[in-house]
Amino acid sequence: MDTINNEFENNVIDTASLPKFEEAALTVLKPDYRKIMFFNVALIYIIVAIAGGAALYFIEQTRDYIIPAIIIYTVFLFISIVLTNLSFKNRGFAFRNHDVIYKSGVIATTTTIIPYNRVQHVALHEGILSRKFGLASVEVFTAGGDSSDIKISGIEKQHAENIKQLLVGKILKQENTNEE
Repeated sequence: MDTINNEFENNVIDTASLPKFEEAALTVLKPDYRKIMFFNVALIYIIVAIAGGAALYFIEQTRDYIIPAIIIYTVFLFISIVLTNLSFKNRGFAFRNHDVIYKSGVIATTTTIIPYNRVQHVALHEGILSRKFGLASVEVFTAGGDSSDIKISGIEKQHAENIKQLLVGKILKQENTNEE
């Protein structure tokens, strides 16, 4: 019994000396992706403008609120443009030896780090606009979820394909290691 207890160690880890993910140089998204983000915002605001305009035109009780509605609409549009621009600037990704890092967010910043040995599968997507600009999205899935853990949009298509191949290679290497 004493031999088992003497061999057991549970040393304290100095968390101050751990590698800092903040020091990883993040790759920024392609500038054309900002155009796609602004297109999506514009599409939403066009739909809201049509619906709001129709309501103000066809519903007589709302006509007194045209000026306040235009002011509120303009303020929200301005805020959306600023937040979309900041959101684009705050996104970045990095692939290190053992994991992938994705950072995003404006008001609250989220940094997701996924070790390669947790990756289950990878998907590459191209939307209509993304295809026009030669961009793609890479989705990284881990076990235990039906949605992706990381979706990195705004990557040049060839780069996205290279990333997918890297991750698939890591998955296959991990599976071969587990089988042995």
